[in-house]
Amino acid sequence: MLGHLSKQCHSPQVICIGEALLDRLGPLGGNPLHDQPYEDRLGGAPANVACGLAKLGNSVAFFGRLGSDSIGECFQDLFNARAINLNGLQIDQSRPTRIVLVRRDLSGERSFQGFLGDKGDGFADQALSTDDFPEACNLIIRHARSLLIGTIPLANKTSEDALLWCIDRALETNIQIVLDINWRSTFWGENNIPDSGPSQKEVANIKPLFEKASLLKLAKEEANWFFSCDDPKQISLSLFRQPDVVITDGPNPVKWLIGGFSGATDAVAPKVVVDTTGAGDSFTAGLINQLLRLSFKPETYKEAEAVVEFAAACGSLVCTGSGAIDPQPTSQEVLACLSGSFGGDK
Repeated sequence: MLGHLSKQCHSPQVICIGEALLDRLGPLGGNPLHDQPYEDRLGGAPANVACGLAKLGNSVAFFGRLGSDSIGECFQDLFNARAINLNGLQIDQSRPTRIVLVRRDLSGERSFQGFLGDKGDGFADQALSTDDFPEACNLIIRHARSLLIGTIPLANKTSEDALLWCIDRALETNIQIVLDINWRSTFWGENNIPDSGPSQKEVANIKPLFEKASLLKLAKEEANWFFSCDDPKQISLSLFRQPDVVITDGPNPVKWLIGGFSGATDAVAPKVVVDTTGAGDSFTAGLINQLLRLSFKPETYKEAEAVVEFAAACGSLVCTGSGAIDPQPTSQEVLACLSGSFGGDK
């Protein structure tokens, strides 16, 4: 079943497809399953990136599926408040919006523990369906400039088909496909060890996506799991399309290959770390935001490096607040951070 359409009539530049879910953040050092106080925050990597891009001033569409529940209603209110196009949003009458249990250690670093809410039929995001995409989605893809995808929809056959449907149409129009691997082992099996790497079967399932991306964003551990190295040039050369590659490594320098230029750029240290949830997604939003302004083709090393610096500041600023979406910065806040005039209190 389709969700109600967004009142926005714009033609989005970016489409983000995939999961929208609730992050239940446990207290620092505690367990979100039973320790108090926990915090409930809207999240999910594609939803986070969509909201981050909109906060930075971009026109965005979100393709995904939510439950017909209070969480789904909160998401629709949030998306509409940020003027995100919802023609590709589906509402599931039987499956709930997924709740993810997020552990945080004493420093704010998080790990994904498991899920809540399944009534036996799985979660709404797993049922994202090509059958429920209206014709408007074809038009949105045809006029967009970039498609942001992740790997989590591949963990379920129905959502995998929907993801591949969008990718095929994006390839027909030759828009930029940005792939953020965003590997999360528990989404592929609730009994999987949190933060463990992919199995050979899972690697084989995901690898075909690499050949479709024009930009590949991944964390250092993901680079080693899927490519056995963390060298952007080597990774790019191993793929047919030779995509741009950006590799993050927490507080360590970002390694990148963009537009034929390569380098390593220092991460931006936050003034205080409250919660690292969504930092990578905010980085991705900042990356796409800047590349859009350069038509994904920086002409100099300095332009390419500035793209990464902006993205790093976006990721840093999210760490100064709770959750993945509420602390997302505006462009003005990012520029203030880069100039040293932003205090970091959100």
